[in-house]
Amino acid sequence: MKILLDECVPWPMRKMLVDHECSNPYKCGWSGVTNGDLLELAENEFELFITSDQNLRYQQNLEGRSIAILELSTNDLRRILNAESAVIEAVASINAGEYLQLEIPSS
Repeated sequence: MKILLDECVPWPMRKMLVDHECSNPYKCGWSGVTNGDLLELAENEFELFITSDQNLRYQQNLEGRSIAILELSTNDLRRILNAESAVIEAVASINAGEYLQLEIPSS
């Protein structure tokens, strides 16, 4: 699966997603592009967008999107790595156009 990691998601997280092709806005030349425009661009090239922006669902109209969106409850790399199995399971189970919130435990 082609995955775009939002700028607010720690890039080292890609190491847990070894079965997938990961990129980020910087690598795509989209650094600083706002969320609405970023989602439009991402939909043409990626199947999944991973973010920790908790306001995305309130700021953007996500209805009718073909890209799946996984919202992590934190961008703390240590916490994300500790929840690796939950992240991998969420990525494996998410469907096109679905919006899924994943609560990452604090410890």
